[in-house]
Amino acid sequence: MTYDVAALRTHFPSLRSGTAHFDGPGGTQTPTEVGRAIADTLTSPLSNRGRLSESEANADAAVTGFRSAYADLLGVPASGIVHGRSATQLTYDLSRVLARQWRAGDEVVVTRLDHDANVRPWVQAAEAVGAGVRWIDFDPATSELDEASLTTAITTRTRLVAVTGASNLLGTKPEVRRIAGLAHQFGALVHVDGVHYAAHQFVDVAGLGADFFVCSPYKFLGPHCGVLAADPELLATLWPDKLLPATDQVPERFELGTLPYEVLAGATAAVDFLAGIAPGTASTRRERLRASLHAVDAHELRLRERLEAGLAELSPDVLVHSRAADRTPTLLLSLPGRRAWAAYEFLARRKVLAPAGSFYAYEPFQRFARPTSTACAWGWRPTATTTTSTACCRGCATSWPAEPLPACRDRRPYFRPWHTTLSWPAGSGRPFHSSRRSRRSGCSAAALSCSPATWSGQPVAGAG
Repeated sequence: MTYDVAALRTHFPSLRSGTAHFDGPGGTQTPTEVGRAIADTLTSPLSNRGRLSESEANADAAVTGFRSAYADLLGVPASGIVHGRSATQLTYDLSRVLARQWRAGDEVVVTRLDHDANVRPWVQAAEAVGAGVRWIDFDPATSELDEASLTTAITTRTRLVAVTGASNLLGTKPEVRRIAGLAHQFGALVHVDGVHYAAHQFVDVAGLGADFFVCSPYKFLGPHCGVLAADPELLATLWPDKLLPATDQVPERFELGTLPYEVLAGATAAVDFLAGIAPGTASTRRERLRASLHAVDAHELRLRERLEAGLAELSPDVLVHSRAADRTPTLLLSLPGRRAWAAYEFLARRKVLAPAGSFYAYEPFQRFARPTSTACAWGWRPTATTTTSTACCRGCATSWPAEPLPACRDRRPYFRPWHTTLSWPAGSGRPFHSSRRSRRSGCSAAALSCSPATWSGQPVAGAG
């Protein structure tokens, strides 16, 4: 199944800017339908939830529509869908609730492949109650989780395993189902950070073996918010802090304050938009999502392969570190002897957005550190086309000056990744919010990413 990328791109007003977005790990551009849903909800009669008035009914419809849409997207019951401000906030809240059940001698397991939002909340929660932390390492040579540390980290002491569905830095998709199976053998829960995964894959939470799964709609064409998915019966066993008059019902007891009804409506519209990309003959929304996201996956894979072929011709001046057998269209590159920030600036002046930063993937960023080298990360969106990658390759090859690398303040080697992710509308990615120097090491990195609609295949002026 394929889809008309040019037609898809017409739904994204922001693409008229002419910028090619390779910043998929940082988010996506927004189609008109999502913006309209937000505006219509916000400007229609609106009150707190209820059934007696039109304004109350509008609020209730926004909430129930949101839960139904994300139940279809993730494959869980609607009563297992929790809204949050962000995936980070949801993970922190959940970690504090679960930590009440942990004791000294218990352990949580985290990985060095994960975004820090699926590491630090668990480490800090464990430390607060005297529980231990074990780490699953990954092999920088393959970008895969290390088998030895995987099999030894999960034990009878394990209470929770936190693992990414897909690395936002490298694209690596670990064998989550296998890891979940090992954890469940010892009675441990499994929390999957699906923020990057859900932006590129059809999601089946139960199929992954996840007890908890978080994602962020703004990574796949929606507004800024987070979603937690879980079995309602599991949620019913947990009691978060809440206001006394607030309902005890699941999932509402996990949501603090009045919900942002307009944001929920926009997030629902994003799911409906995804389902309509390439639905084929599917009838239910869940099946339309399956067909459409498989089409997007195939499109992004073709783009990734095209870019990889171009970058291979630039070796050894450009090194690609995303090497996992199963991965998203996300590439981590290093530019030996050159600054990633210079590459970011050079391409930005030519309307190719490939931000520099650690992308909050603190542990893998530190694990990959190597002397006198720099790196970049690139990524696609469903709106991406096939010509901009060539322009980026040319830019890597010739267009920014080599510069000596100053020593880091803490004497750690510099690692300046430049990261590109092929994702949603090519040219439809939001600027990556973590384009900054690492406070600890002074290192910097960059991310480049596109989407299903944003990559039009048209040349980028001056990018050669």
